[in-house]
Formats: sequence, C-alpha cells, structure tokens
Amino acid sequence: MCDELTEKDNEDFEQKGGTLNRRDFGKLSAAGIFSLYYAGFANASGLFKDDLVETEVEVKMPEGVSDSFFVHPAKGKHPGILMWPDIRGLRPAFKAMAKRLAAEGYSVLVVNPFYRDAKHPVIDPGKGFRDPGVREVLIPMYRKLTHEASMSDARAYIKFIDQQDSVDTSRGIGTAGYCMGGPLIMRTAGAVPERVGAAASFHGGGLVTEREDSPHLLIPKSPAHVLHAIAANDDERSPTVKDDLAAAYKAAGVPAEIEVYKDTLHGWCPPDSSVYNQEQAEKAWSRMLNLFKTALV
Repeated sequence: MCDELTEKDNEDFEQKGGTLNRRDFGKLSAAGIFSLYYAGFANASGLFKDDLVETEVEVKMPEGVSDSFFVHPAKGKHPGILMWPDIRGLRPAFKAMAKRLAAEGYSVLVVNPFYRDAKHPVIDPGKGFRDPGVREVLIPMYRKLTHEASMSDARAYIKFIDQQDSVDTSRGIGTAGYCMGGPLIMRTAGAVPERVGAAASFHGGGLVTEREDSPHLLIPKSPAHVLHAIAANDDERSPTVKDDLAAAYKAAGVPAEIEVYKDTLHGWCPPDSSVYNQEQAEKAWSRMLNLFKTALV
C-alpha cells in the first residue's frame, strides 16, 4: 500500500518533471479519461464505448450498500470481473479502466471499497496523499478493510456479479486489484475459490506479512491463476516478497506470473497517477488480458 517512503519517491519523481498534472487530470469525467486513455489502443473484441452499457449500481453488502460501477458489452454474456481500486478509491480513472476492460468482452464491477464510510469519490480525484487532510480521511477507512471484512465483501460482490444477465456464470470470474487491492484479490480468490479463476495484482502492498492472516497464506485455498506486477521501488524495499510468493504458489501447484517492472514506481498503472508509466502500464495490462483469456474458461 502507499506509505511515506513510496510517496517520497513519487514526490521526487514529480519534482523532476513527472508524467502528468494529476489535478488537471482529476477534473476530467470518466468519459473524458476513457477517450484519452483508450485512444490509439486496439482491442481484440472490436467493441468500443458505444457498444457498452454502464451503470451506477448499489450492491447490498452485509454492512451496508456499496455504490459501485458496472459496465459490460451491450450484447451477450461475458466473464465477470471484480476490480478493486487503489487507496484513493473508485473515481473517474477506474471507471475508464473498467470500460476499457469491458470493451475486451468482460462484465466489470469496479467497487467502492470504502462504502462503510462514504459514497464515491471519497476524496477529490485530483488529490493525493500529500494534500492536507487526505491521509486522515483515507487511512481510517482503509483500516476497516480487515481480513474478515474484505473476504465478506468479496463474497457479496461476486454474488452480485453472478446475478447479472450480462455475466456468463459457466465461466470463472476474474479479479484485479491495485495498491491496497493487491491483498484484496488474494482474499477474493480465497473467499470464493469455486468461482475465481484468475487474479491480477498491480503494485500491490502487504502481500506477504508476519501476521496470521497474511494474504499469501490463502494461496493453497484457491486454484486461481495469478499475475503479480511489482513496482521496482517496492521490490527494492522488500526484495524477498517476490520469492516468498513464488515459493508459495509453487508449493500449491498454482500457475503464477510474478515480475518486477523495470523503472516503475508504486502506483504506476492507473492513468491518473502522478507516476503513471504508459509503456509499463500497457505491458501489465496486456499480461492481465492474457491471464483472463487463458484462465477464465
């Protein structure tokens, strides 16, 4: 997850020129971000935004109602995907990412993980951890996503996905998570192992810990094929995580692609990130598509 050290790396990067002005980017709607983000990128399905149905939905949860975003192709039934955003939560950038994934032929639910406290967006999409008051808002919300709470949430979200007409329940469900969403994809796979066929983590934090409920201890409980795309600076600080993950997946007999992405900083994948690395984000995106294509059968 984002911490003071990774934020310092990001700040240094921005001071050297960065890649974008997050405040300006934050002013764009999901449609505007989609247009910028999707322009020039081909998709295998041939679908585009006019072929998609997008809806703001309310998902009934054991502890309330999660105001989330659901998008899918206008015709047919497709594998379901549960997308967990990073610690800045559900916002236009993640809606754009969900739409891009839906255009590949998936029914995508991107959720508000902080529904217990607030509707999305929980902070201004143009703000980051270094802005006054942001950390004080986000950290208490994040701490409520305990092991038990997040696995309960995962079950409720997957139940919702399976109830949608656009979802092909004969095929496995995929899940993707960014930053704090890394542990959440592992808990999702462990919570509903009979449904989750593929799980992808991007610059995930807290995947291997000393705690009794460490996400990596769930690996033997799920057959889901897995992708872990690791930020270079995260690997520099915790160089044994990739090896611990690889050993756990090997022992469980679970296929896993684990790679440190060169020259990336924590948070490099979402297009509204101040450290967005388009080349490496596209590589990670293509690996996720390959994972879903091959594993969601």
